[in-house]
Amino acid sequence: MVTEQKMGHSRPQRNLRCTITSPNSAELSNAFFQNVLQRRSTALPTIGGQKSATRLRSGQFSVIHHDKSRVCVESHQLLLRIFRVQNEGRPMLRLPIFKTYMLIAIGVGISITNIGTHSQGAQESAESVVSTGVTPDKKAVVERALRYLRIEGQAADGTFSIEAGPGVTALVLTAMLRHKVGLDDPALAKGLKALEGFVKPDGGIYGNGRLMNYETCVGVLAFSEANKIAGDGRYNKILANAKSFLTGMQFGGAVGEETDNLDYGGAGYAGKGRPDLSNTTYLMEALKALDAGQDDPAIQRALVFISRCQNLKSEHNDIELSANVNDGGFYYKIPTEKELESADKSSSSGGLRSSGSMTYSGLKSMIYAGLNADDVRVKAAIDWIGKHYTLKENPGMGSAGLYYYFHTFAAGISAAGLNEFKDSSGTAHPWREELTKELAGLQTKSGSWKNENRQWFENDQNLCTAFALLSLAY
Repeated sequence: MVTEQKMGHSRPQRNLRCTITSPNSAELSNAFFQNVLQRRSTALPTIGGQKSATRLRSGQFSVIHHDKSRVCVESHQLLLRIFRVQNEGRPMLRLPIFKTYMLIAIGVGISITNIGTHSQGAQESAESVVSTGVTPDKKAVVERALRYLRIEGQAADGTFSIEAGPGVTALVLTAMLRHKVGLDDPALAKGLKALEGFVKPDGGIYGNGRLMNYETCVGVLAFSEANKIAGDGRYNKILANAKSFLTGMQFGGAVGEETDNLDYGGAGYAGKGRPDLSNTTYLMEALKALDAGQDDPAIQRALVFISRCQNLKSEHNDIELSANVNDGGFYYKIPTEKELESADKSSSSGGLRSSGSMTYSGLKSMIYAGLNADDVRVKAAIDWIGKHYTLKENPGMGSAGLYYYFHTFAAGISAAGLNEFKDSSGTAHPWREELTKELAGLQTKSGSWKNENRQWFENDQNLCTAFALLSLAY
């Protein structure tokens, strides 16, 4: 709430965020910030007995903050009076009056917004460093994240969050490489060396074996990216052995296995354990990185399993419960009675609820397997996405797996070759710009990202930062 007030002082509360912006970058010159804001620093809010720090960036925004409190000011229109922000009737902040002639000369308006939390995906202690009122500088967002990974995220042995196994390290390295970090970068070089330590005699790239498919797949992504940059084939043997290892674990890889086995074509976390869509799409991603074509037998086997993970009645899906939902979205694993007993997974229609991360993963993988926009499976997936397009949550899952969702969102739409995505209402979304803006708003002051929802280890900053960077690479 914004009200006009006379001059005075009040104590700002937590969770207040505003931003200074302008539709014309020339209007927000360094001279304006220095002459108007810095020279009038006595009028800036006081927090904890100290003057607030001022972060200035010409043409984009100013973030004024101290500790975990935040004050920003967003420019939308010309306001020439003094305002006080109120939260439930309590005063939170008063801003000093700027001389009218200065405001008119600069052409900058000030409005103040009290910003709440971003579902559970936003951290209470996180301090976003960009405005939500302008398109953020993607390069700056990426550089902050890379700086975090180098300085705070990496352990002395070169790994990242090794308590979770080598998978996080592989994802971080892949993200760094996709953002053009050179092989001579000390953090990257140390990380690749550490990842080599997880290469096993059987060709896998894993830790204790519990997640050997997933860890090998993301290890392949890292080494294949490094191999392309190096250009000397230094990881050829590791990658060839990893492909044999992965296809050997895939259901249906052995001679005589029939397609009527519901597990056919799928991959699970560890060997012949239960297959799921996430591990199978990671397998598809790894095979693509290994230059496997759409007709590769392993990819076509995977397509059989992936088609069975879609809530769609079609000739490609013999799972009866999928027809009950029939909305075109995808679910994590083929429905069982036990799965249907779970209230957070089941649909009121009598099948498994579709989710955003699985649907984007399914769409991407079907395209990798050679399906195009005319295929009924692709049409149905795009239709589901159009009805559930959002960056505020993982549709069907809420805040669970939010950063994994961001990654699948970007990978799926990119694979479809779309620069804009038109939702079911007909609104065209410049999805890259929207994704950058959303992630910039969630980035913490340190440059990292973190999900307050702990599911799937997303309370780990290295993992979320890797997913965010991978999302921004498309």
